[in-house]
Amino acid sequence: MELKGNSGLNGTAVEEYEYSDADFIIPGITWQKRREYTDNQDFLSAFDKAMRIKWADKMEQGLFRYPLWSLQTRILPGRVKYVAQLNIERGIERRKPQDIRSIKEKFNSGRFNFSKINSEEILFEMRSVDSMMIKGQHSRTLVVINVSPLEFGHVLFIPEPSLCLNQILIPDLALFGMESILLSSHPGFRVGFNSLGGFASVNHLHLHGFYLDEELLIESASCKPLCRDINFYLLADFPAPGFCFYTDGTDLASLAQGLCRATDYFVDRNIAHNIFITRGCDPGHAGCTESREGIRVIIWARKSCFGSKEESAFNVALCELAGHLPFKNQEDFNNMTEESVIGIIKEYLFSDEEFTILSMELAEHLISRTLSL
Repeated sequence: MELKGNSGLNGTAVEEYEYSDADFIIPGITWQKRREYTDNQDFLSAFDKAMRIKWADKMEQGLFRYPLWSLQTRILPGRVKYVAQLNIERGIERRKPQDIRSIKEKFNSGRFNFSKINSEEILFEMRSVDSMMIKGQHSRTLVVINVSPLEFGHVLFIPEPSLCLNQILIPDLALFGMESILLSSHPGFRVGFNSLGGFASVNHLHLHGFYLDEELLIESASCKPLCRDINFYLLADFPAPGFCFYTDGTDLASLAQGLCRATDYFVDRNIAHNIFITRGCDPGHAGCTESREGIRVIIWARKSCFGSKEESAFNVALCELAGHLPFKNQEDFNNMTEESVIGIIKEYLFSDEEFTILSMELAEHLISRTLSL
């Protein structure tokens, strides 16, 4: 890892974070190990330290819409153990979603986009010195604070903002998202993606990254194989059923391409979707509960939700589907039950019959595309 000066957004000087495959941390990332450390600095990677220190500096400088150092947190009783957090100011202060009518909507330079952000919101830009970008569409990825954070260290990963890419996932960015997980030694560093219609608030290509210092069931929930050749599984034993890709840290490029074949399938059919990338157990090994040696990439196909929807308790996007609930008010935070949460989430998902049909069609699509390569 190396930080050095470079020319960033609109010619503004910005530090460059260079990393290599040698910086990836694959073995030994467990929650048990995390609990053994009382001082975060003792187990954080160079990537974690660089990002967290710079993020905290931006908070001290008052560049966020509200201060956030720690959030009131409780674990809801029940099997899922939803992680509930009270974040009232995010519900009030965050940018309202743009008026979007299609998952395929084109980039509109007249609306807010990330080329218009305050350059002081940039932490650094990242570049791999080893891996070749899959399609060569961008040479750098900006790491920018989310000014309405949902947790400590909440950032946006934005590939080459000047390309003006709309919010449709590309293999390069999917690859980068997985690499950033491997650069972190914290099992609670997560990366995610909201499509248009899936509560993305800005139609400019980006990922979310953030730290949540809590274990989630989705890291170890059992899965059923749909296509072992491409490590593609059905996440069925979970309140929000979805699809799961898995990698042990090798051949990330192939997984990124497979992931985008799935999301392209959804885009072509105008199906909204959310993605959650986390350290997790190998879904092919039954009974795994502790090991976090690989990466799980969870994809949910869901009902489209366009415009600003103000659910009284929480919106349903990548965090909520994964089991992390940022609540907007004290009453819901105090009183919401697991059953009530599941009821809200189910309103945004397809019926069991629709999901079964979609599962078969998507698996057939991915298998046929794999065989044709």
